[in-house]
Amino acid sequence: MILFKFPETLKKETRVRDILVKNSDPKYTLTEHLWNYLQNYAKKHKEKGNGFGFGLVNLDSVTRTLSARYHKDGSEILIPQGNGKNPRRLTPEECRALMGYPDNFKIRGIGVSDTQLYRQFGNSVVVPVVLAIAKKMIVYIDKNISV
Repeated sequence: MILFKFPETLKKETRVRDILVKNSDPKYTLTEHLWNYLQNYAKKHKEKGNGFGFGLVNLDSVTRTLSARYHKDGSEILIPQGNGKNPRRLTPEECRALMGYPDNFKIRGIGVSDTQLYRQFGNSVVVPVVLAIAKKMIVYIDKNISV
């Protein structure tokens, strides 16, 4: 019996800073109300010993993948802005890059809202991971399966 071996972990680590657009639209900045809510929510759960809260990322680190609920408040991956500004959520273009879609992947269309884009990228798989597995599968099939 021949077992399929998944590819090794991809060596490329994209940092958050690498995917950020310059001069993002201010609409992605959290409102004062939402930012205060998230901070109070995190504080309340920390006091209870829970891990719920928000994810203010380090721009020089890697981050988690998106979830399908990112459209709700973006709290899992928040981008610090400095200069007294509240954090912001990722733009749809940054979500595309985070999930490994190529730069030429068209994400805008007539009637496609940010919410729909966040849901689609949040329900997606990370493209380079799928590509690496598919390449290994092709080699495995060619070597082990006769038609």
